Amino acid sequence: MAEAAITPAVNNLTLSDTIPQHEFSQRVLIRTILTRPDGGAGLANQTLKVGGWVKKGREQGKGTFAFIELNDGSCPANLQLIIHSDVGPLGQFTPTGTCLHVEGVLQMPPEDKQGKQAIEMKVVKVLDVGSVDPAKYPLPKTRLTLEFLRDYVHLRPRTNTIAAIARIRNALAYATHTFFQKHGFLYVHTPIITTSDCEGAGEMFQVTTLINEAEKIEKELITNPPPTQEDVDSAKSDVKVKGEIVAKLKADKAGKPEITAAVVELTKAKENCSKIEERFKLKPGIPKKDGKIDYGQDFFARQAFLTVSGQLQVETFACALSSVYTFGPTFRAEHSHTSRHLAEFWMVEPEIAFADIEDDMKCAEAYVRFLCQWLLDNCLDDMEFMVEKFDKNAIKRLQMVASTNFVRLSYTEAVTILEEAVSKGHKFENKVEWGIDLASEHEKFLTEVKFESPVIVYNYPKGIKAFYMKVNPDKKTVAAMDVLVPKVGELIGGSQREENYEVIKERILEMGLPLEPYEWYLDLRRYGTVKHSGFGLGFERMILFATGIDNIRDVIPFPRYPGRADL
Repeated sequence: MAEAAITPAVNNLTLSDTIPQHEFSQRVLIRTILTRPDGGAGLANQTLKVGGWVKKGREQGKGTFAFIELNDGSCPANLQLIIHSDVGPLGQFTPTGTCLHVEGVLQMPPEDKQGKQAIEMKVVKVLDVGSVDPAKYPLPKTRLTLEFLRDYVHLRPRTNTIAAIARIRNALAYATHTFFQKHGFLYVHTPIITTSDCEGAGEMFQVTTLINEAEKIEKELITNPPPTQEDVDSAKSDVKVKGEIVAKLKADKAGKPEITAAVVELTKAKENCSKIEERFKLKPGIPKKDGKIDYGQDFFARQAFLTVSGQLQVETFACALSSVYTFGPTFRAEHSHTSRHLAEFWMVEPEIAFADIEDDMKCAEAYVRFLCQWLLDNCLDDMEFMVEKFDKNAIKRLQMVASTNFVRLSYTEAVTILEEAVSKGHKFENKVEWGIDLASEHEKFLTEVKFESPVIVYNYPKGIKAFYMKVNPDKKTVAAMDVLVPKVGELIGGSQREENYEVIKERILEMGLPLEPYEWYLDLRRYGTVKHSGFGLGFERMILFATGIDNIRDVIPFPRYPGRADL
């Protein structure tokens, strides 16, 4: 390389241009090289180690050297490596998917290549190679559909799209904790296993060991048949005989050693009889009582489920520690194959004491705007990738939401707007009338057509909302609110919670739910009840909104849906 090409970078070197090795890894992150304002040019002539996976590789100069694009997942950009044949066998290094850990010298590319990249690495030593057989590697260099990649969830993070989504997801999670910690919220871990149905929908995964236990018993009874009634009677007779022997010895005032020995034999007979009786009672199949499954014999001695929401549990901490939030996986056994449904998904659920529906809406809006601005400030390179490959409006959408005051209107006002649209000829698949749950097409009309802005709809009909929501003075509506955004429709659902004991008890019964599992929840209203509000943000929906990806199965690392639970 010409000396003139290197000189400008060398002259501009400062102490800040030295780049440290990763504290817990024997390499420098590619991000720390390529995302500098100068694209890494100021690091020319430095010797360092990098590691990553080959995106593209090709031999040049009749096999004398190879160009390799290496990516370690720290950023979307690849670092170009130049490896000469005297360093090692080039054919081993170039296949897509190969893992390389190398040491080399950063250098400026030739002048005619400097528009494409500001820096490249000349490899002087290959430290480790994780080789790939190109004939068997399932992810070729050609562009692959997201649907195809769902069959390779263990390898799809190596693709540019899934890697970008993973970094965006990480940024949104970090932003979530940053927002709530900044505003004095306490992070609470709520249980995944629960005995309460928060939504009252009944579409819950059951947690039980009864099936496993039944299978164990069936195998046990096949290999070791249960005792007969004769065996039980014989064991009882043996206990009776040995009991009579002990009684006679005591009556005859026999010696202590003789009585003690007889008591030992009696004890053994009783233990043996107990075991035989216990095995005699073993029956194949799931235990039942009064014709119903006997959950008293289950692991938790009652029915248990995977949670659909951490809200009810986190309310216990809100009613003591004021401002709290939970962020974790939730589950829904809904047999849906749409692009908007998963069986396992993540929810962000804050709960605020001494807060009404107005405070709730204010917090929800601030949180969503914070998330959008965070991506613009910290994930712009990945967002630019999404704009190029999937949704040209993704960044504009983030900018709009981050800078716009959300429109607020009551449910009744929203229905009136939709009815007016119908009267003017707009066609909806779902009928518009007061009392319906707004469909996705209604939500998108409000956000994308009518207002071209995020919208918060509040004061929904009581009959379509959960039992815990605050009943308004009109007795027809509840203090519920949904945050609607372009692209995905409902992003957040929340409400002021009903703090009146008698009212919420009546609501539970109205919904046809049993009181017993919610007695602890009612205690929060019996003892020191407090006005409080909260909401839930569907985390994957936020990622769909941000990225413009169409299917929710592509924005969660390991999607679970009917028929699929890989890994």
